[in-house]
Amino acid sequence: MSYVGETLSNLLHQTAFFNLTWGNYVMILVAFIFLFLAIKKGFEPLLLVPIAFGMLLVNIYPDIIASPEETSNGVGGLLYYFYSLDEWSILPSLIFMGVGAMTDFGPLIANPISFLLGAAAQFGIFGAYFMAILLGFNDKAAAAVSIIGGADGPTSIFLAGKLGQTGLMGPIAVAAYSYMALVPIIQPPIMKLFTTKAERSIKMQNLRPISKLEKILFPIVVTAVVCILLPTTAPLVGMLMLGNLFRESGVVRQLSETASNAMMYIVVILLGTSVGATTSAEAFLNVTTLKIVALGLIAFMFGTAAGVLFGKILCKVTGGKINPLIGSAGVSAVPMAARVSQKVGAEEDPTNFLLMHAMGPNVAGVIGTAVAAGVFMAIFGI
Repeated sequence: MSYVGETLSNLLHQTAFFNLTWGNYVMILVAFIFLFLAIKKGFEPLLLVPIAFGMLLVNIYPDIIASPEETSNGVGGLLYYFYSLDEWSILPSLIFMGVGAMTDFGPLIANPISFLLGAAAQFGIFGAYFMAILLGFNDKAAAAVSIIGGADGPTSIFLAGKLGQTGLMGPIAVAAYSYMALVPIIQPPIMKLFTTKAERSIKMQNLRPISKLEKILFPIVVTAVVCILLPTTAPLVGMLMLGNLFRESGVVRQLSETASNAMMYIVVILLGTSVGATTSAEAFLNVTTLKIVALGLIAFMFGTAAGVLFGKILCKVTGGKINPLIGSAGVSAVPMAARVSQKVGAEEDPTNFLLMHAMGPNVAGVIGTAVAAGVFMAIFGI
């Protein structure tokens, strides 16, 4: 009987109930909220579902992301190996290839002024950098945190790894991906605050047709120009443009379909669950993490506001030909930010179609955030 009792006692104490802290319960609740937003409300479920489930798993079973040094048999947890691919910048680069293969750069080519709107939205990144310095982060940590303002999860992970800020990578990645998913909640109030009803109702002229040659040359030229000026951006910009070249060349249909579908979804699963698994209560519930989350939100809000305000300037300069709402799409959350521009514009006038116009700044924002990361790496000699 004593053997049976001891066996049952050991089995009982192996359950998670005896190992969970109040912090674990808090993070589990957050995971449930994210799952609710993703499944019930439809807020970017491709991102939030794997992130939330990774969050749930790690707070029930922390060893799922344990390193080999932390385990008794020298074998790391499943998500540890997924997360290693994040640290090595493999998954972020593959995500960029998938985004390139999925995205039509035509609106950006047709309206080059979109580059300016994409650049304006990066203001939030550099503003947050100086704020992070004031809050006590060192220069590299401040740069890694500030890139959240671009609402670009892969670039945030990439830069944190390159700057040696792996200890902050988890909170940075979760904040960046969370804000990407919550774009439909965060952006509209800011857009409405800085625009008038008349400005939101502006209808833009149809974009000019883009030739096949232009679409083929664009990724090649952008890669050459950006990577010559900032070689460290090659893993991101190069993969983004390679994916787009697959799409536009028309001769590698299988590669384009694989990059934009099967590979993209596999990478999202690996990256999302591993990012979510960095949110153990011990690692996430602390003052530093709260600062990162707050700075990321401020940076994202500043970036959105800067894009809209610059859109207002262009609206005046062009005599009312540009709807300022598309400036908010200058953050690199593709295509969520462009959809929000369309949604807010349609609320004022259901016949107003801004989506394709907003895709120009949106794509420019992807390139702009990668360039901002390259600038930081150049500053620190990486």
